[in-house]
Amino acid sequence: MTAEHVKVLIIGSGPAGYTAAIYAARAGLNPVLYQGNQPGGQLMTTNEVENFPGYPDGVLGPQMMQDFERQAARFGTSIRRGAATKVDFSGYPHRVWIDDTKEIIADAVIISTGASAKWLGIPSEQRLNGSGVSACAVCDGFFYRNQDVAVVGGGDTACEEAHYLSKLCNRVYMLVRKSEMRASKIMQERVLKTPNITVLFNTETEEILGESTVTGVRIRNNKTQEVRELSIAGFFVAIGHKPNTEIFQGQLELDKNGYIITKPGSTYTSVPGVFACGDVQDAVYRQAVTAAGTGCMAALDAERWLAMQEVAMEV
Repeated sequence: MTAEHVKVLIIGSGPAGYTAAIYAARAGLNPVLYQGNQPGGQLMTTNEVENFPGYPDGVLGPQMMQDFERQAARFGTSIRRGAATKVDFSGYPHRVWIDDTKEIIADAVIISTGASAKWLGIPSEQRLNGSGVSACAVCDGFFYRNQDVAVVGGGDTACEEAHYLSKLCNRVYMLVRKSEMRASKIMQERVLKTPNITVLFNTETEEILGESTVTGVRIRNNKTQEVRELSIAGFFVAIGHKPNTEIFQGQLELDKNGYIITKPGSTYTSVPGVFACGDVQDAVYRQAVTAAGTGCMAALDAERWLAMQEVAMEV
């Protein structure tokens, strides 16, 4: 099968990918965007988004991503189903394979494959995802004002989530599987000094309770084997995120956790002509609005880089 040559290839959708597509299309770069395994990204599992500018009454996550997609398509982005399964950035132009079959040759590549939250793996967790179960306190904490919630995890992220929720919620239960936290000392002290955070050590989550929304959680002490139930309205999983960068290992410079390293103040990666935006290169903020911002940056960086290549060829 003959490879298809494109000027700008965007791998992945979500706020970062679609924003990159909007900017690249308006710049006349004729971008081609492959949506990936989860078209629209993590927001497709988010019920209500209230913290993205321009939606004063809030918006459903899937509806918001449909709006992004329509806007990208309006300016001429070729939006396609399919996921990148292999890349070769060793030469130029860059080569990317979609679904192990179709080969794309791209002058510039924008990566927006995102990151996936790590989950506990219990059935009720996925069933109630978006209906009381969340992996982002900053995104969803507001919905649980003056209610009781639980956070599972023992690292810095879990401590940050619990502390954030303590300002909004009546009571925050922090469920820690081991007899001690693995968070930094300063984060542990902050949590332990917060009056409305209750830390339960040696605690395993057996089941999240509720039919259509979370009403409680059944937990077990893994030392005494005591089982009990907590009445809660929200359950936050804070055991980490995994960047979707498997196919870029050995092709791009990644940090110790697998996130793509970009040059400070830009979206440039370790390979010229390859740019990264959104959660795939952001382990800190992980918000829709920051992802969209870096999507804009990636398109502008790609546009300028391509222009420099054209100038160099003319000289």
